[in-house]
Amino acid sequence: MPMPTPLWRASTLALSLALPAVAWAPSARAQSTPTPAAAPAATPAPTATPAPDTVVAKVNGAPITQGDLTIAGEDPALSLPGVDEAQKQKLLVDYMIDLKVGAQAAETAKISDTPDFKRKLAYFRDKLLLDEYLEREAKKAATPEAARALYDQTAKAMKPEEEVHARHILVDNEAEAKKIAERIKGGEDFSKVAAEVSKDPGSKTEGGDLGWFTKERMVAPFADAAFKMPVGQVSDPVKTQFGWHVIKVEEKRTKPVPSFEEMREQVDQYLTRKAQQDLILKLREGAKVERTDAAPPVAPPPLETKKP
Repeated sequence: MPMPTPLWRASTLALSLALPAVAWAPSARAQSTPTPAAAPAATPAPTATPAPDTVVAKVNGAPITQGDLTIAGEDPALSLPGVDEAQKQKLLVDYMIDLKVGAQAAETAKISDTPDFKRKLAYFRDKLLLDEYLEREAKKAATPEAARALYDQTAKAMKPEEEVHARHILVDNEAEAKKIAERIKGGEDFSKVAAEVSKDPGSKTEGGDLGWFTKERMVAPFADAAFKMPVGQVSDPVKTQFGWHVIKVEEKRTKPVPSFEEMREQVDQYLTRKAQQDLILKLREGAKVERTDAAPPVAPPPLETKKP
């Protein structure tokens, strides 16, 4: 039996989300009849989250609990951005009812007794166990202290790197590039000329502005010219595989080291992945693994002996 796919679940919820909107839409008659202004409703007091074992519904006697809804809500396929908590709760209950109804029907049809289903069930059980175990163990490694230590170590090892903030104008041939360079050196505004004639769609609307970049991010002829030029200077035409460039250097600086707050998410992800990878390698080393899928080694051909 094919397992319920994320697409099926997502479309079920989308349909459930669309149906209440029909009930909420006022009828034409109701809209045309004036009604007295209602007193402003009091803001409802926040309600506490029910305990995980709180039963929210039953399907043929089988309970659906708040804990079941929490697990369903963590499924990426059931993501409901922009839906308030009350509506999300209702949609998840509706989904869990559909899930229970379908699962009970599958049990009646003896789907769970088939060898194929048992193999799938064993696979997903192992996968869930591994995911939970790795997540739990990784939390021990990705601590605030470990994150700060890794950041400090990495930041200390970073070498100062020069950056340039430049503009450019890209054209097809050298003669056109020379005329443009003469116009700008003659006093015309670089940004206006770039917006008028540049062939680079990515920077043309920004007056040729390329922002800050390090030397290795640009092709060699362009980078060599930009990093040699003093601030404020306009270059002679520079040829690359993209065409002919006229370059103006706006600023230069030493690339700043990102702050701990800016790098925290990446640091935590690195610590988590490394902890999980190290754990799997350690578990492999301590396990007795016997592979039977490898082809048997091919015996070398017998050596030929010369007859006397």
